[in-house]
Amino acid sequence: MENMNELADEIHEGLEKFSKETPKQAQAFMNFLGATEEKGALDEKQKELISIALSVATHCKWCIAFHVKNALEKGATKEEILEAGWIAVLMGGGPALMYFMLVQKALEDFK
Repeated sequence: MENMNELADEIHEGLEKFSKETPKQAQAFMNFLGATEEKGALDEKQKELISIALSVATHCKWCIAFHVKNALEKGATKEEILEAGWIAVLMGGGPALMYFMLVQKALEDFK
């Protein structure tokens, strides 16, 4: 199974490469990311939990690593993260359940 720390590193490497090769687009995305993830009607932890569910539902292993790590840093508990993942499984069925296993792996790797 994937090493979630390695996936997190791959994200940072990829973003750095995008920033060098296509700086205008990379900066626009990072600005959008920052504006979307900052506290508003929902706090940052709630947004990370939503992002975990969407990461599972859309089958993005890098997104799972990124958002589980961020959710933990924002104070989310293991129980909250697992509950968010189960919402994705409810909506996405068996394929989402397979990606939900990566959430469990991320929780182990980011302890």
